[in-house]
Amino acid sequence: MAHLKSVNVGRSGPNPAGGARPSGMLKTPTPDPVLLRDPGAKRGGEGSGVVGDFVGDRRHHGGSYQAVYAVAREELDHWAAEIGRSLPDGAFGENLTTVGLDVDDARLGEIWRVGPVVRLRVTGPRVPCSTFASAMGERRWVKRFTARGRTGAYLSVLTPGEVRAGDEIVIEHRPTHGVTVPMSFRAWTTERHTLPDLLAAGADLSPEFVEKIRDYQAGR
Repeated sequence: MAHLKSVNVGRSGPNPAGGARPSGMLKTPTPDPVLLRDPGAKRGGEGSGVVGDFVGDRRHHGGSYQAVYAVAREELDHWAAEIGRSLPDGAFGENLTTVGLDVDDARLGEIWRVGPVVRLRVTGPRVPCSTFASAMGERRWVKRFTARGRTGAYLSVLTPGEVRAGDEIVIEHRPTHGVTVPMSFRAWTTERHTLPDLLAAGADLSPEFVEKIRDYQAGR
């Protein structure tokens, strides 16, 4: 049964990459129920869709289309073996650590039900940044993470409610267009020429992807 191994929350703390701006990158599991809700706009909204979770850089993180971040425990285990040290739940800054769910096989627009109430919609990949690289402390981390291309998935909150570790995850809807999270990540990063291919996802594209495709088509 696919389920949540943990729900992880980050408090405001020093930015691993340095600088004055605080960060909520370092997240730890909580045994308590946690409310998920739509945080609103990236700028001017609540930041994270996970109540109690801190987002420091609201220019690039948070908002309705990046409300919740999920990573498969199996992917953390892959990297733990790769780098030779354990990675606790929340090590990638994810809010939801899953078990038994191939997060990186998800299609844009895919809908998950978590627990009895909450419904989440897959919106896109996580793009690695300097804060993530600094927190990991591994040489060439961004390049290695990008080459693997299994980033976990950002989600929007369709139906709010509380979730907790152990909650079942059910895929309620899987679009037929075939545009996966890894495909969209490669288009965003290393294979920009494939950006127009994402138009197959139609209404399942986030505004950020629509803007990215328009810029590419305009030669920007």
